[in-house]
Amino acid sequence: MPEVPQKATRTAVDKALDLIEAVSRADTPPRLTDLADEVGLHRATAYRILVDLVRRGWVLRADDRYLPGTAVLRLSSRAAHNSLTTLARPVLEELSAGTGLMVNLQILENDGSRVVDVIRPDRLAMISTLHGEALPVHRFAGPLALVAALPQEARRPYLEAARAQGHPLTGPAGLLADIERAEASGFAVEHGRNEQFVASVSRAVVPVPGSPVCALTVVGPDAEIDETRMRRLRDHLASAVDTLCGLLSGTNTGADA
Repeated sequence: MPEVPQKATRTAVDKALDLIEAVSRADTPPRLTDLADEVGLHRATAYRILVDLVRRGWVLRADDRYLPGTAVLRLSSRAAHNSLTTLARPVLEELSAGTGLMVNLQILENDGSRVVDVIRPDRLAMISTLHGEALPVHRFAGPLALVAALPQEARRPYLEAARAQGHPLTGPAGLLADIERAEASGFAVEHGRNEQFVASVSRAVVPVPGSPVCALTVVGPDAEIDETRMRRLRDHLASAVDTLCGLLSGTNTGADA
């Protein structure tokens, strides 16, 4: 009896793991065609599996490229070379140095966001980094910026999560008004919602409209994130987001950033 080729015996799990491993070991964030060719799958099959992997957090999609997702980062103490945190770390460091404030990187999850990396100046040691924690959209600027960048139909789970925690959705202080303001300006701002005397401003990284990849958030004492300094903070934040968008899309290698 002839030997059955290895490909013919691959299960759905094998194919998913092949794709996760291919994403993790790539020298630069690969495209769908690159991944399909490397693991020996039809392009349509690879795409269907990647959709599920993105949904479950094993793979992160940025424009037409793929990176290791938050599930991989949580399981591994050492992220792959092209993980989001590795790409974003120099951007976070520069943003923190330029503003003098704490900066974090957040990823959207099912009912909020999760902080996956933080730069905190020594002088702000009294402010919690919230590193690794899940943040609800009605209390933090990061998830608010991310949800505001989603299409309206994709916002429902986040609205329901806020409602379940007793936060109003309508009215001037409601979540819908907050989302509308963040969508209009491109920035989400909160003052003292989670921690008294602490404020934050955030902007989503959106290489493709309607598909936010992550958010960069500046956090500091409320007195240092006031109206007189807000324009400067927004300029720094917008520049950092543009730089990270370029790194994720492959149009900015960081050499000229």
